[in-house]
Amino acid sequence: MKTSFELGAEFRDDEGKGASRRLRRLGKVPAILYGGHRDPRGLSLDHQKLLQLLDDERFYSTILSVKVGEQTQAAILKDVQRHPARNAVLHVDLQRVVETEKIRIRIPLHFKGESIAIGVKTQGGIVSHQKTDLDVSCLPKDLPEFIEVDVSGLALNQSLHLSDLKIPAGVELVELAHGRDSTVVSVHMPRAEEPEPTAVAATVEGAVAPVEGAAPVGAPGAAPPATAGEGAKKAAGEAPKKEEAKKDEGKKDEGKKESSRKEGGKK
Repeated sequence: MKTSFELGAEFRDDEGKGASRRLRRLGKVPAILYGGHRDPRGLSLDHQKLLQLLDDERFYSTILSVKVGEQTQAAILKDVQRHPARNAVLHVDLQRVVETEKIRIRIPLHFKGESIAIGVKTQGGIVSHQKTDLDVSCLPKDLPEFIEVDVSGLALNQSLHLSDLKIPAGVELVELAHGRDSTVVSVHMPRAEEPEPTAVAATVEGAVAPVEGAAPVGAPGAAPPATAGEGAKKAAGEAPKKEEAKKDEGKKDEGKKESSRKEGGKK
């Protein structure tokens, strides 16, 4: 059974959130090793070394050699819990590997021939990936590092499904085994970009809404909209007229009083 990475670890007996927090403060990552018809065992891993290994794609899809002191155990990575905001690993799950028992693990897809695909090179399409890895089941000796997907023969509006892939001997696609032959990759036309709004559309969107009940601008009998300058001129012209009206009313009142005095003197 071939292993690709050696993962140094230490046994740990403390459990619980408090013990895990203490480990993290010391630059360690709490981990659990289970499966293989044996009891689960708590481990601690070096955080910095683990981060370096996690940068390699193969670390997720190959058999690891977990070494504690002089003991070694073949295992696969089943789960990694990361901090939501920082580049930190909170917990790791490892599963023991037995040579005679099938394992279930996710394998990455490697796409080739995208730039020379018929639908891309001569028909103006683009390649769209629906999947980047697949869940497989196989014996440890048959585990591939990746599955290659050749898209060079795809024309426009064509796609490859799980059943179209060339799978190595002894490897089974879990999704296909459950009757789901989903799409892996396709070639289609790029979406047309929406036109930018024109100057006229922008002016209409920015116009002030009409007063409720008022006749729409341009309707028969509707007064033309007044500009700010016209409104100012109208207000300036109305002020002198009001002053003249007040003066006329004052003169009329004076005339009435004079007539009353004359009539009183005659009597």
